[in-house]
Amino acid sequence: MIFGIDLGTTNSLIAYLKDGVPTPIPNVFGEFTTPSVVALDENNEILVGRNARERLYTAPRQSVASFKRLMGSTEQIALGKRHFRPEDLSALVLRSLAADAEAHLNERVEEVVISVPAYFNDTQRKATRLAGELAGLSVKRLINEPTAAALFHGIADREDDATFLVFDLGGGTFDVSILERFSGVMEVRATGGDSFLGGDDFTEMMMRLIAEQLALPPKKRTEPKIASALRFAAESAKRALSEDKEAEVQLPAALGGSVFRIAASDYESACSGLLQRLRSPVEQAMRDARLQLAGLAEIVLVGGATRMPMIRRLAAQLFGRLPARYPDPDQTIALGAAVCAGLVGRDAAFEEMVLADVCPHSLGTSVSERDARGTMIGDIFLPIIERNTVVPASRVKTVQTVADFQEKLRIDIYQGESRQCSKNVHLGGMEFTIPLEKAGEVKADIRYTYDVNGILDVDIDIGRAGISKNLLIKKLSGDVSEEEIERRRLELAELKVHPRDQEQNRLLLESGDRLYEHLLGDERQFVGSWLDEFRAVLERQDPREIKAAGDALKDRLAALERGGAW
Repeated sequence: MIFGIDLGTTNSLIAYLKDGVPTPIPNVFGEFTTPSVVALDENNEILVGRNARERLYTAPRQSVASFKRLMGSTEQIALGKRHFRPEDLSALVLRSLAADAEAHLNERVEEVVISVPAYFNDTQRKATRLAGELAGLSVKRLINEPTAAALFHGIADREDDATFLVFDLGGGTFDVSILERFSGVMEVRATGGDSFLGGDDFTEMMMRLIAEQLALPPKKRTEPKIASALRFAAESAKRALSEDKEAEVQLPAALGGSVFRIAASDYESACSGLLQRLRSPVEQAMRDARLQLAGLAEIVLVGGATRMPMIRRLAAQLFGRLPARYPDPDQTIALGAAVCAGLVGRDAAFEEMVLADVCPHSLGTSVSERDARGTMIGDIFLPIIERNTVVPASRVKTVQTVADFQEKLRIDIYQGESRQCSKNVHLGGMEFTIPLEKAGEVKADIRYTYDVNGILDVDIDIGRAGISKNLLIKKLSGDVSEEEIERRRLELAELKVHPRDQEQNRLLLESGDRLYEHLLGDERQFVGSWLDEFRAVLERQDPREIKAAGDALKDRLAALERGGAW
């Protein structure tokens, strides 16, 4: 049997198919959700889940939460005298979920499908897969969280063909996905999101409001005991404001024990910047899917943070209608992951269903181009598979040498949306010797093939020279060897448990870069060439020429932005 797991920022959950029905599995406390928190007790033994969450307030230096936000990074997290990587802590949560499921079902948990935020990049996805390996699990597939939510909410079972949008705001991440159901196939049309925006940010805003009310100096707010007390009070106030227009919260003793009152309108005003950040991924996904609002049959809210009234009002404003909302948004993703597990295992209940997902970020290579003055500039990102391409996908583009008698050709693989490769995620590369010819005479076909498991196969072919090279991007985060994985698994098992002075010109460049990241295809290339032309004008330092070029660029960008589907 393959199990489905929602590895969340705030809570995690494991589920399975029981007679074809996705069913959550309770933990040792009889609860379906397990807090994604790890702590040390007084004997330096590991605690995971509810007990660990309690120690967030009582022993903040020996407890850690929200480490999902650090997945894919090299950051070390201190827990007592020990240091852990984010995937190590996630592995402890996964191991706890598996143990609870084994105890409940009296069956070994070996194969799993794990959900990830749709906007996780390749490094973050590999770190999630690594966490599963460190927990002793075989990760059969990673599924985007909104896709899992759509599977569970019965979108795939509707008889009519339709297009849906899933708005998923969890504890630490925000995802939006547009899915289409047609002829027994559920296809992801577009995804967007923010890997650093979630319910935790709204909690931190409430913490700031309480600290300001109490006139706590900034340095005082960071003391572990004070910070944990602020978080406790903030979470209580958030829950109260989900039901009433004003919250009365008894502050912990560490904050004086007095009563704190706050109006929902004041809290929502303080969160205006966070609410604005939720709009951009929705607009981007709609543009990428080339959809108007009228083309959406339903909007589904997923994730515990969507319980906040301000989020439901924002969704209604964005879509011009009330979104669908289900009783238990915390279980949705895990149950959808269990459905995906049925698809992967070809469960009889799902043999008529096909799921088609998309590549969440553009994949490409680094090239050099000539600017408006004929100067060769490098670090240019050439997309080969653009974001929101249905996977599996295979695309090819041709590059050529830029210098006479060039001896080497280096191919670097990047993931991201910036025009500058250095701002994207470097996935790998290779360098090899090529025939000595004049510039442009040696041409290489670069083919990217990307599958549903996030494995990228890169083929380079220089037919004229009989050169063929291949690079498979499938290694785990940080190129971790099997020996290193085994060593870390055993360790975990042994635990008791250049500057621009004029601000207007800087704004134009930043606006252009932002728009470049939002667009695809020819429109993206137009913006890239306009930015190169404007940078060339800036280098000439002629104020009148800069003013004219700046005005022209501003008009071009504004016209292009107005012309989007949204």
